[in-house]
Amino acid sequence: MERVVVGLSGGVDSSVAAYLLKQQGYEVIGMFMKNWHDTTGVLKGDCPFDDDKQFAEMVARKLNIPFEFVDLSDQYRQRVVDYMFSEYSKGRTPNPDVLCNREIKFDAFMEAALKLGAKYVATGHYCRKETITKDNTTLYRLLAGVDPNKDQSYFLCQLNQQQLSKALFPIGHLHKPEVRKIAAELGLATAERKDSQGICFVGKVDLPVFLQQKLKAKKGKIVEIPAEFYTQLPSINSTDLASLSKPYTYKLSDGKVVGEHQGAHFFTIGQRKGLNVGGKAEPLFVIVTDIENNIVYVGMGQSHPGLYRSGLSMSPNEVHWVRPDLALPTGQSLQVLARIRYRQPLQKATLYHTDNAYYLIFDTPQRGITAGQFAAWYIDDELIGSGVIAE
Repeated sequence: MERVVVGLSGGVDSSVAAYLLKQQGYEVIGMFMKNWHDTTGVLKGDCPFDDDKQFAEMVARKLNIPFEFVDLSDQYRQRVVDYMFSEYSKGRTPNPDVLCNREIKFDAFMEAALKLGAKYVATGHYCRKETITKDNTTLYRLLAGVDPNKDQSYFLCQLNQQQLSKALFPIGHLHKPEVRKIAAELGLATAERKDSQGICFVGKVDLPVFLQQKLKAKKGKIVEIPAEFYTQLPSINSTDLASLSKPYTYKLSDGKVVGEHQGAHFFTIGQRKGLNVGGKAEPLFVIVTDIENNIVYVGMGQSHPGLYRSGLSMSPNEVHWVRPDLALPTGQSLQVLARIRYRQPLQKATLYHTDNAYYLIFDTPQRGITAGQFAAWYIDDELIGSGVIAE
């Protein structure tokens, strides 16, 4: 009987994943990981570590499977949180959930599971894995979850073939309501539990407070750029990939000062909350953060031109192929479907690989392209690669 360690999080998805594996004849062990001790900036009552552990234990008892506990908080701090601080200090906005999957769940946690003699590690992610053979080599395909509202393949966009070879996703073929129904019929304590939100394992945080542990508050100007500004700009040649992918740049004289902030590195593109500037016909949104000069540039309204652009660039050393056999050779392009954030509907785009960069150019301009986030690209429902947005 093959042994599987399921990452029991105290939520309904991993609970049902454990049950389904047991039904399929695996020897299942439930393992709960602690990844965070500090509560600085965590909103009161929103770091439910003890609750999560209790629920995970209740599920293990109900399913009659062994329960293990592992503390990975040192690895999490070094490999996820320190990276977050570093990225924010450079004016980039990282995605801790993608990193957590690459560095913790499918690396440090997987290592702990393999020490228990497991052949596989399973999670409650809404995605699917398929095994194929190509040129006498076994390859693993990472496919979108069947539930379009819950597809979580994006969060796994940095996994490699080795990690996928040992991963199982037992609920990827189900819709969320079906998962809750199974849990309710089994009488699992997690059946009605709300989905967790916020930073993976840290909980819901007040980000500026959280970041102020390492990044100092620093007063600066909020400058509003009028929509008319863009009508004076020279038009961009549609074949110039670098220009299509460059964010707008502004100087103080391009707009007017409308307020003050506590540090440009606490803001991200498209952000609306925390600006505290009133008296506007429509809400203001962050369109650029100038870290060097500590200025936050904003535009008024959801459809402000500064929020949109046609493309993005990625450094070759920050591009990862889930399917290395499909890696794009230099000088070539590929039609793909892409997203720049979780739950964004897939967008038609073309991926280009030049001598010094990758470019992702969208058929329609995208809102809120943000440096430090991950762009992921698909062929049909298979995620084949991803990269960190450079600027």
